[in-house]
Amino acid sequence: MASHKILVIDDSRVIRMRVKDMLPQGNFEVIEAKDGVEGMDAIHEQRPNLIMLDFLLPRKSGYEVFQEIQSKPDLQTIPLVMMSGRREEVTEKITEPFEYFEFIQKPFEQKELIGAIKNAMTKARKARPTAVISTPVAPAAAVGSNAEVEALKQQVASLEKEVAALKQQTAKIIAFIKQKLK
Repeated sequence: MASHKILVIDDSRVIRMRVKDMLPQGNFEVIEAKDGVEGMDAIHEQRPNLIMLDFLLPRKSGYEVFQEIQSKPDLQTIPLVMMSGRREEVTEKITEPFEYFEFIQKPFEQKELIGAIKNAMTKARKARPTAVISTPVAPAAAVGSNAEVEALKQQVASLEKEVAALKQQTAKIIAFIKQKLK
């Protein structure tokens, strides 16, 4: 009986079969999904030990699946290997270094696949920062109302979104500059 479930989310049957053939026999149960919607369903239903995710997928892109995984703490602990034929597609939306997942460029060999899986498992164990809003200790007279605290929390959330958007823009600019320098 297989001891590990690996979910391969890729619209290419060839890639799904190739991954299955490259894994050591008997140790892995390979679950396949041909698009992002099927992939998310399989993640919730099967609870895989590893996810191999193509970046370009129909119905729900690999990037959208990635974002959904990253937004749920219980899914963040599942090792993730992102796959793409072009690294630039990934770095346009997700800036390097890839801290919590591993990237493998298609086509790949068995040795590269095994290395990517090992690296993904190591990266998945890394502690992630939690968004903690610390409030300074203030004299009793200066303590604000709950409405003020909520307003500040909304401002922080808004600023976090702006920072994320700026990071994406920066990544696009860097990718553009790299492309022009070739």
